[in-house]
Amino acid sequence: MDPVAAAPAVGTVRLRQLQLVGVLSGFAAGAWLGAAEAPTKMVTLGFPPVVISLLMVLGVFLARWTLPALIRGNSGISADVRQAPHLIIWAVLAGCLWAVANTLTVFAIRDIGLSIAFPLWNSNSLLGIVWGFVFFNELRGAGRSRRLGVLGGAVLMFAGATLLAITSSTQAPSGHALRGVVAALMAGALWGTMYIPYRKAYLTGMNPLSFVTFFSIGEVVMMTVLALSDRGGVAPLAAELARSKTIVFWLLCGGFVWVIGDLFQQYAAKYIGISRGIPLSNTNQLWGLAWGTLVFGELHGGGAGTYARVIGGSVVMALGAAAIALATANPLEHEQWREAGRREGEKYGVDRTYVESALSGEAGGEHRRTWVDWAIVCGATAVFIGFATVAQVPHLALNWSAMGVLVLLSLALLVAAGVTLWKATRFS
Repeated sequence: MDPVAAAPAVGTVRLRQLQLVGVLSGFAAGAWLGAAEAPTKMVTLGFPPVVISLLMVLGVFLARWTLPALIRGNSGISADVRQAPHLIIWAVLAGCLWAVANTLTVFAIRDIGLSIAFPLWNSNSLLGIVWGFVFFNELRGAGRSRRLGVLGGAVLMFAGATLLAITSSTQAPSGHALRGVVAALMAGALWGTMYIPYRKAYLTGMNPLSFVTFFSIGEVVMMTVLALSDRGGVAPLAAELARSKTIVFWLLCGGFVWVIGDLFQQYAAKYIGISRGIPLSNTNQLWGLAWGTLVFGELHGGGAGTYARVIGGSVVMALGAAAIALATANPLEHEQWREAGRREGEKYGVDRTYVESALSGEAGGEHRRTWVDWAIVCGATAVFIGFATVAQVPHLALNWSAMGVLVLLSLALLVAAGVTLWKATRFS
């Protein structure tokens, strides 16, 4: 008997529920990933990009240990590790890729601005589609209309990215448009490849909250190596960090916000696949455009033609992402996902029940929080409070009203997606 057929398939109603969870998670991811990049604008004040990226990664590290401890507890993480210890290596590798990509985005923002750089590094969607199909059976059995939706969306996204790249060649704030474009596209390539470990983990059964905990180790190690190499050693790096103490709090907050967005992105990748979930979370390009133009005044004085090309390119890319996201997986394709999960489980000797229950979103469960969990939460909180006492508001021209509106919209999406995810899966 076929091993996949032997296990009960996910019912149609349940599959639609999981698809809704994935779609809402993708939208929430877009909002919070977009907001997380706002603090990187401080690169325009003269702070080194590598130092800014390192401080954001430290905020990410604090969040990646605090949120899982608060939501699920370390007992849940330990349970996942016992089932699939090999995924720790994949998580650390993904973290290393993320650290390099994030550093490249800071260089891109410095050279071509936030509103233009965002759509370019979101070329990671195209790689997500390729890797999802090649390695994880995504789009197999999906039918012609769904495949056309995904491929047509990819073409639209490429067209939008091309329009934005052309625009950036004349709008780069520092006169280094080509360098900024290359940095943004390289970041997209690294992030697109990073989604391979994501999908391996979730098809095998690991909870996203567990995966990101070990992901953070790779981030911190790789980012520290990059920062030491760029600054020329421990002493010069320490001097730069001391000089940046007034902005540390804001960058730590940026890292924390990024993790909230990334967690939703992880759940989107789990429940609707990387070929759909990643493009949907890449609506962060629209949030990046909103933060860049409405809050920071980017493109001011660029002329009607510039605004038309940037907005038009972003809209075209967003339409492409929407087409991909709406081409939802049918039961036949979901069976192919289960086959990929079974293959991964057999390769690494993972319990089949664990794999199947996680794929259907039924492995949340309750895990007891210990004093270790609360110590992690209290320690991270103390770090944020400590740096808040020495923080200063950076000298950036901001539209506070626009910022308030964007923050409220982001919080609304957080509540909507979080409640739906909890009710449907208990954060499985």
